[in-house]
Amino acid sequence: MPNQVEEFNAYRIKMNDKILAEDNKVIKRIFNIDTNAFKKGHLDVKTKELLGLVASAVLRCDDCIKYHLETAFKEGVTKEEVMETLSIATLVGGTIVIPHLRRAYEFWEELELGKIED
Repeated sequence: MPNQVEEFNAYRIKMNDKILAEDNKVIKRIFNIDTNAFKKGHLDVKTKELLGLVASAVLRCDDCIKYHLETAFKEGVTKEEVMETLSIATLVGGTIVIPHLRRAYEFWEELELGKIED
């Protein structure tokens, strides 16, 4: 039975493939900007992913939170760094972010259990 990490990744890949197959230039450019924005630059990838995590939590985008958590995990971010990052997001976003904090914590636990494939 797939876990939420596997389910999220499978759905994301499937739908991205379908969307990009439509060959819409605007959508393709947005995807490209997103990909390039999170590459190493003056800020390292780890820092950019943590910034993305804060923005995603404040905007209450669970899919975005999962994406940034998994990428941050692969970049070697620690649980303590994630919790500090999510504390800033909760402070900035307010108590309405708490349900997303709960789901983020649960998703991180699955990542820590090694239920992802590289």
